[in-house]
Amino acid sequence: MPDYPIVDAHLHVYDPGRLSYPWMAAVPPLNSPHLPAEYRAALGGVEVEAAVFVEVDAAPDQKLAEAVFVADVAAKDPLIAGIVAGVALDRGGATEALLDALGRVPGVRGVRELIQGHVEAPGWCLREPFVDGVKSLAARDLSFDICILHPQLADATELVRHCPEVRFVLDHIGKPGIRAGLTEPWRRQMAALAALPNVWCKISGVVTEADHAAWTEAEVAPYVAHALDVFGYRRCMFGGDWPVAELATSYARWVALVETVAAGASEADRRRLWRDSAIEFYRLDL
Repeated sequence: MPDYPIVDAHLHVYDPGRLSYPWMAAVPPLNSPHLPAEYRAALGGVEVEAAVFVEVDAAPDQKLAEAVFVADVAAKDPLIAGIVAGVALDRGGATEALLDALGRVPGVRGVRELIQGHVEAPGWCLREPFVDGVKSLAARDLSFDICILHPQLADATELVRHCPEVRFVLDHIGKPGIRAGLTEPWRRQMAALAALPNVWCKISGVVTEADHAAWTEAEVAPYVAHALDVFGYRRCMFGGDWPVAELATSYARWVALVETVAAGASEADRRRLWRDSAIEFYRLDL
């Protein structure tokens, strides 16, 4: 494990008793409060200095409330150093109003809308209202987290091309088809996306794309290695994806796998992965 505190670029904290997360009804292990105290208890000896909260797909009318709730948690606990808020980006004036309101919430550094939920609608993220919403983030100095399934990589790459002034980060290395042993066209499309200078990559949430009960390091590590290879350590950051990743792994086991893949890198590159890239991308005050 790293011998210094890391920065986790992908953390979910939430309380279903305070806000509504309809999708959790189908995932009982996640459908309970998961707050900083539970996160620290799950670290298994890994030292985390700070983390970036990423939206948890709250009910559509509670996106702002979610960000306000997390900002309140962050005010009481220094763990959360930045917030990626949920936003429906294709709503025109309503999107602008929500972004204005989020601009008054302390700690908001970026936004996310789940593209992965539209995998059966090719081109969904290339619709003009959505692209316009993403483009509007640049003037507000907000980044966009790309959360997709691997069949959507080509569309995501086109989205990035349409928005050269926006800073993007790909969540979960594009959710490759690890369970099915798929490597192409994911490998080729990852290289094409990485060729665009305004997109970064999170080494996060990968094991949940493998068999939750039977995945092995040998099975997952090549996907992590390819992401690091095409994006380079300069544009890669570690993410724990807690608590979702606990469906398939402990926190310490995931950290150990990433550390094994990165073992041959220089100390400067390893620090980029474990700390510096997240701090730079999300403009964290650490």
